[in-house]
Amino acid sequence: MADVAQWCASRRLQLNADETEAIWIASRASLNKVKSQDCSLVMGAETVIPVDVVQNLGVYLDSELSMKQHVAKVASICFFHLRCLRQVRRRVGKDIAIRLVMAVTMDYCNSVLAGLPQSTLQPLQRVQNAAARLICDVPYHEHITTHLRELHWLKN
Repeated sequence: MADVAQWCASRRLQLNADETEAIWIASRASLNKVKSQDCSLVMGAETVIPVDVVQNLGVYLDSELSMKQHVAKVASICFFHLRCLRQVRRRVGKDIAIRLVMAVTMDYCNSVLAGLPQSTLQPLQRVQNAAARLICDVPYHEHITTHLRELHWLKN
């Protein structure tokens, strides 16, 4: 931490300990060993206590890099926007509005999700299904696969 503070000072940058977060990234077994020790970092007169999740450029990183927190947050934001669009769908072009929400929210930094297990990505699939249902006016009990293909959201 002293090296980081010195680097910042040499470039006339101020390191704010109140807004600094620290995270230990490791396997679950290694994290359990680390949690039994005091892993806080000292920055001058301030102490930075490690957290389990940090946000950087809109991506939520957890200590195991499982990306579950990020997927949950993105799904939550998308469902919020879909609920809002459902209320005003008669006044706006819902197809364009929904595609915009999906493109802006779901596609942002989606490369960090590459290679994740399907169980982790399942909430995003539910968002996509809900968006397709809203665009195509599909009842909940009807299959959505054909509509996803029509929207080009699934491979043919």
